Amino acid sequence: MYMWWCSCSLLAALAVPPALLLLLLLLQGGGSSGSSVSARFRYWRDDCGYMWRSAKLGARLALYKRWRPFYSLLDRFSETARRHPARTFVRFEGRAYSYAEADRRSNRVARALRRHAGLEAGDAAALFLGNEPQFVWTWLGLAKLGCAAALLNFNIRSRSLLHCFSCCGAKVLIASPELKEAVEEVLPALLEKGIAVYLLSDACGTEGIVPLSEKIDQETDEPLPSDLRASVTIKSTALYIYTSGTTGLPKAAVVTQEKVWAASFIQAVCGVTCDDVVYINLPLYHSAGFLIGMCGAIERRMTLVLKRKFSASQFWEDCRKYDVTVMQYIGETMRYLCNTPRKENEKDHSIKLAIGNGARADVWTDFLNRFGDIKVRELYGATEGNIGFINYTSKIGAVGRVNALHRKFFPYLVIKFDIEKEEPVRNSEGLCIEAAKGETGLLVGAITKISPFAGYAGNQQQTDKKRLSDVLKKGDLYFNTGDLLRIDRENFVYFQDRVGDTFRQAWPTWKGENVATSEVGDILMTADCVSEANVYGVKVEGHEGRIGMAAVTLQEEKEFDCSDAYKQVVNYLPSYARPYFIRVQNCLELTGTFKMKKVRLVEEGFDPSLITDPMYFLDLQRKTYVPLTEDIYTSISAGTIKL
Repeated sequence: MYMWWCSCSLLAALAVPPALLLLLLLLQGGGSSGSSVSARFRYWRDDCGYMWRSAKLGARLALYKRWRPFYSLLDRFSETARRHPARTFVRFEGRAYSYAEADRRSNRVARALRRHAGLEAGDAAALFLGNEPQFVWTWLGLAKLGCAAALLNFNIRSRSLLHCFSCCGAKVLIASPELKEAVEEVLPALLEKGIAVYLLSDACGTEGIVPLSEKIDQETDEPLPSDLRASVTIKSTALYIYTSGTTGLPKAAVVTQEKVWAASFIQAVCGVTCDDVVYINLPLYHSAGFLIGMCGAIERRMTLVLKRKFSASQFWEDCRKYDVTVMQYIGETMRYLCNTPRKENEKDHSIKLAIGNGARADVWTDFLNRFGDIKVRELYGATEGNIGFINYTSKIGAVGRVNALHRKFFPYLVIKFDIEKEEPVRNSEGLCIEAAKGETGLLVGAITKISPFAGYAGNQQQTDKKRLSDVLKKGDLYFNTGDLLRIDRENFVYFQDRVGDTFRQAWPTWKGENVATSEVGDILMTADCVSEANVYGVKVEGHEGRIGMAAVTLQEEKEFDCSDAYKQVVNYLPSYARPYFIRVQNCLELTGTFKMKKVRLVEEGFDPSLITDPMYFLDLQRKTYVPLTEDIYTSISAGTIKL
């Protein structure tokens, strides 16, 4: 997410003249004696277009940094509402909302929250909402008060929900009526801390939860004075977006106002214009849906089509109905679309651009063959990260493309990494070793004033854990992405794998969720029969990402209790985090430093013909774990049993 932002800022600062831009393009693709002239200039037009758009956007960002008072993305929205009041902002389930209407609704929200919750600039409020227009107005209302918004994953429950709310220091929780039961589970703890809990409904019979809709409707929709947010600067926290990690609980990545602007530019750098229409079916609590999708639409002053959740069967129908020209995806999105029954009119649509991440090369190719000449802009980045890439060419399979300017001023490295020990390889001086061109290694980005790492709210331990020191020299500091990448001789970047205690889940509700294995292990060990649990992700034939599996040991003189284990994982884990396969072992293999080994377990997978340990499968229809037989394994591999 950061590569284009870094390039933008730098080009603006240098006021890049054409001669310098030409020199930089000549350098692009160089550095390898084996590189031919044709290879170096093969992507000349793409490189020129990307760097030119980045230069213009960088000039804008540099200008916004100097403006007083600070000019935020909210100001961009308000400006559009004034200049183009009738322009359609959001389309949702057959209803169209203009920029002016969204502005008025958010004014009411802001006034209600100011009057009844006492929110003011610098405060934080948590949003526990699904994909719906009220999410958008509520966030805009908070922004008009100068408040930060914590975007809670609506799949989380109980302990995780309480943790996510607490770590951002929010004073208020705002939830949708559909999530009332989940709020009630943690309500006593929230009220004990003096948290105000609101429900976006006209009425609520639960003591301690205040219905907010009627209060919003009673407020005037007149604009709020801008001095309410006068203290907000480009370095102020705008959002908390949650990402899974090795703690076993989600971490609240701090997203500044500067990063909001940076992320909103992704659509522009990919060539999106104000005349485009973007289709958002990814959850708004994710950086992809919120920052790239919604904020990108505001920055481009365009129309967004909002969907509650992804539906492969309704996707193309929606796109035709609303004249969608830009779609968002993750790898599973493309695969699900390619798995739909073929139709004669499947190339009959207006989509020209797809922006996202996780597209597997074979699925990418199949997608283009089936649905036409759609320009795919594959991204690599992390919400909290300080390094990222964009594949602004049509090179299938690459997650990005590097350029000389970016690396010079925003240093990053691909370093050698020991997968078994799960740590960087160091030389005799204790410094890291850079991977050779074409060699897979760990991506790390230098932490500087220009490319900072803001860290995680309320979690200094995990913030420190993402910082890697003594990389090239003693005392330097880099952001550890936790991802293995490879850069080829043509400067294309390829994602290889994720390391550590998180794997990318591909199933089933919101595809592409990160799963913290230690959180799943903690829940499994609440089952009366389980002593220890080692959780990891395994690949399933024909699917992108990984699905959860756990190797467990049992309490002395106890057998695996299928019913109790099922009850624990279903009651306390979101659907995408539940381990579908359980492997019972006599003991868990540990490293010399007592860390659980996962590599061999991941490689062995869940094939009962190769594994002698007892294994069990999560049968959602029978609502229990069942013995994993070869028949079940064959049905899963053939796609007969849907995961």
